[in-house]
Amino acid sequence: MLSSRSTRRPLMLALALSTASLVPLAAPAFVSPALAQEEAAKAAVITVSAEGTASVVPDMAVIDLTVLREADTAREALDANTKAMNEVLAALKEDGIEDRDMQTSNFSIQPRWVYPKNDDGTQTPKISGYQVTNGVTVRIRDLKRLGDILDTSITLGVNQGGQISFTNDKPDETIAQARKNAVTNARKKAEEMAEAAGVKLGRITSMSEQSYARPMPMARGDMMKLQAEAASVPVAAGENEYSVSVSMSFEIEQ
Repeated sequence: MLSSRSTRRPLMLALALSTASLVPLAAPAFVSPALAQEEAAKAAVITVSAEGTASVVPDMAVIDLTVLREADTAREALDANTKAMNEVLAALKEDGIEDRDMQTSNFSIQPRWVYPKNDDGTQTPKISGYQVTNGVTVRIRDLKRLGDILDTSITLGVNQGGQISFTNDKPDETIAQARKNAVTNARKKAEEMAEAAGVKLGRITSMSEQSYARPMPMARGDMMKLQAEAASVPVAAGENEYSVSVSMSFEIEQ
C-alpha cells in the first residue's frame, strides 16, 4: 500500500505541472511605436491664434434709396409713389447705373391710423389715409458720381434711406494679403512662446482659418472727399480693412 501511494504522488505532481504549463500567462500591454510617437507629438505642441489685416480703398458704394408717399386712398398714394420712383430710376440710368446694379429692396402699402376720442372717452381707430413706400438698392461703381446721384435722387423725390456702405468689387487680393499677415503673426507668436519656454519649434502639425471678417470702414488721412460740385452731397469713402484669423499648431522639437 505504501509503495502504491508513493508511485501515484510523482505521477499526480507531473500531471499538475503539465496542466499548469498550459495556462497562458497575462501578456504585457503592447503599444505600437507609431501610436506612442503620435501621442507624444500631441502632447508636445504649441498652438496659437492670430489675426491679420489688410486695407484697400473702396471702389464701389451701395446705397439704399426709398420713396415714401401718403394720400387719402391707397390708389392715390401708389400712383404718386410710382411716378416719383420711375423718375428716380430713369435718372439713375442716365447717370450710367446699369440694370444689374439696381434692385427693389422693399415695397409696402400701410394704412395710416388715427385714434380720435369719442364723447364717452373711448377711442375708435380710423384710417385717415395710406402710406406707400418703395425702396431700391443701388450699386455705384464710379464713386466720383456718388454725391451727384444722391443729390439728384433727393431732388426727384427720395425722402427716406440714404444709407451708404463702401465695399470692393473684387477684394480677393486684399483678403489673401490679410491671410498671409495672419500666418506671419501666428508664427511670430509661436516663436516668442517657444523662446520664452526654452524650446525650439518644429514642423507645423495643423493650420486652419478660423474666420473671415467683412470689411470695416477706416478713415484715411485725406478723407478722399468725393464731391464733383459744390451743390452735390459731400461723401468720404476712407478705406476698407479686411481681417482674417488663423490657428496654427507647431511641434516642439525634443
